[in-house]
Amino acid sequence: MPDRARVIAALMHELVDYAGLFPPAAQNMADAVQRYARYQFAPHGDALGRFVIPADRLIEWERVAVALPPSARRRGPWRLSALVSQPVGRDIAAVLSFNKRRASGGHVFQAYVDSIEVKVATPDEVRQAAAETPGGVRAVFECPVTDVLDSLLSAIQAAGGIAKIRTGGVVPEAIAAPAAIARFIAACASQGVPFKATAGLHHPVRATRRLSYEPNAPVAMMNGFLNVFAAAAFARTLGLDASQLMPVLEERAPGAFVFSESGLSCGGYAVTTAEIVAARRFALSFGSCSFEEPIQSLIALGLLARSPEP
Repeated sequence: MPDRARVIAALMHELVDYAGLFPPAAQNMADAVQRYARYQFAPHGDALGRFVIPADRLIEWERVAVALPPSARRRGPWRLSALVSQPVGRDIAAVLSFNKRRASGGHVFQAYVDSIEVKVATPDEVRQAAAETPGGVRAVFECPVTDVLDSLLSAIQAAGGIAKIRTGGVVPEAIAAPAAIARFIAACASQGVPFKATAGLHHPVRATRRLSYEPNAPVAMMNGFLNVFAAAAFARTLGLDASQLMPVLEERAPGAFVFSESGLSCGGYAVTTAEIVAARRFALSFGSCSFEEPIQSLIALGLLARSPEP
């Protein structure tokens, strides 16, 4: 693999958590499961992360997945990330029951929930959800970027959890401003809290796009995943504050993100390949209802090798 390709591979490794069940794709369970199975074997399948699913649809997932052959697993059992609602008790019970059934033997197709994701508004909600999260399952807490952010991150750090930011949606008002993303990333880096992002990061670089696949869908400025994860790498490695991250998050020129044999640079900041690998333990992934769009967009920019559609 050429050195430049290694840099891109380090950034993209398991970066996209597949959320095809959610808008704007909103696929049915059979389509989403079959797509995820296929994406694992696609030329750029190493960019595929977890399968994201509401906890109350785990039984439905099982009904579909039992028809899959063992050959549908590229790297062992599937890892699922289950979205749970407050209060978390009922959904946590569904996760425990699912994992117990899938581990009990006799199932040709193996999978397990190794991550839960829950919205929180107060540190007490963080502590309560963390206390109910079973061992071996990571807890991801979706945080509002408001005046409670620092106290939420303190509670998440104490619980050994992961923070989550919602960066977009299907209406313009759901899109996070670069200033909010910058504040979130800088605060996570300062407190040593890893994070994931979700929604509205289908494309690499910030640009004006339609917010769904409908012909009359609203158009708005969407955030780019290269903007977010380059900013995270710079924050984690170079200690940049929110104001210093802003130019990276607002960058709209794809050519400003320069991948070379030595690493990644943008806006006068640079990180090595090894620093990208380390930063990816801080900036974990982003949820996307499409796996194909992020990959095809990178191919169009010449950052990934052109390949057949998965």
